[in-house]
Amino acid sequence: MKNMKLLTPHTIGDLELPNRVVMAPMTRNRAVNDDNAATELHAEYYAQRTTAGLIITEGSQVSKRAVGYINTAGIHSQEQVDGWKKVTKAVHDAGGRIFIQLWHVGRISHPDFHDGDLPLAPSAINPNAQAYTEDGFKDTVVPKAMSLEEIKITVNDFKQAAKNAIEAGFDGVEIHSSNGYLFHQFFNRTSNTREDQYGGSRENRARLFFEVLEAVKQVVPENRIGARFNPSLHNIFGTTLDEETIPTFDYIIERLDKEYDLAYIHLSEPFNDVSDVPYAEEHIAKRYRPKYKGTLMINSGFDKEKAEKVIRDGDADLVSFGKLFISNPDLVGRFREDKAMADWDENTFYTAGKEGYTDYEAKTRNLIPNQ
Repeated sequence: MKNMKLLTPHTIGDLELPNRVVMAPMTRNRAVNDDNAATELHAEYYAQRTTAGLIITEGSQVSKRAVGYINTAGIHSQEQVDGWKKVTKAVHDAGGRIFIQLWHVGRISHPDFHDGDLPLAPSAINPNAQAYTEDGFKDTVVPKAMSLEEIKITVNDFKQAAKNAIEAGFDGVEIHSSNGYLFHQFFNRTSNTREDQYGGSRENRARLFFEVLEAVKQVVPENRIGARFNPSLHNIFGTTLDEETIPTFDYIIERLDKEYDLAYIHLSEPFNDVSDVPYAEEHIAKRYRPKYKGTLMINSGFDKEKAEKVIRDGDADLVSFGKLFISNPDLVGRFREDKAMADWDENTFYTAGKEGYTDYEAKTRNLIPNQ
């Protein structure tokens, strides 16, 4: 495929990307240490993938209360900051650009992570999902509805995590407002039945997200902040939608368009077939491109041809790739040279060590960016 639009530069804020191929955030559970800190292994993994126009890290918990999976690298302690410094140095030394995804899982957690205390959520509603613990998958429980004080603490946790991210050398941050985690739980009426200023109306259900965004803006330039959303998520991660779900995301994204100058918004096409789901939107990029004039990144199920088409059609500016980047560290080179894609091994997605992590082989001369 010659003259690929996918491989042309694009600027987000004041950061120029050499191409429009983004490495999507993916939980890989390699922070196997007492500090839940990134290691030299993380540094090697991300540095291998610097052909990406932008790397977005795995979700990094903003506090101990934000944890919901084993062995995930946080960004709330000095040990974790020091761990991520190894990653950012390795990526920058290889010519790459990297944002960190700031994460709070909310009710998609388990008391095992919190010394027996209940996970936090907007309302005391069990997602009836599973949490990945030291003892394997366990059923989720009815969470604790957050108090106003706990909400305030959470806002400050995100602000401090963002400040830590800059200290660690990241080029920017992405607020994980997607995939059934804390912010998404506040957005949806099926998980948020609060009757205070954080529940009821669309404005109220989006309030926590905008409070966090305002707090993060105090320590990170606005044009180095991204936000991720998954409007049509349904029956995954304990999330269901109703007639208010899509209009709520319309409100959020239209407000972001009018009032903010973010690096990008990162949207996901439906993870599953929602063609028969009442009130769902099947075509996310097409719906939100007219509503958002800034950089729009799209994700979920894209290959080279589909990615090229969505950009040429004008429905997105950037495309993020997940599993393809796991097994193809030189993904951009393979796109450019039209090389076959290596298959990934799902059995090693969430295990420890190098296998299925840093041992996938680069097959092109484009492992180093811009060559």
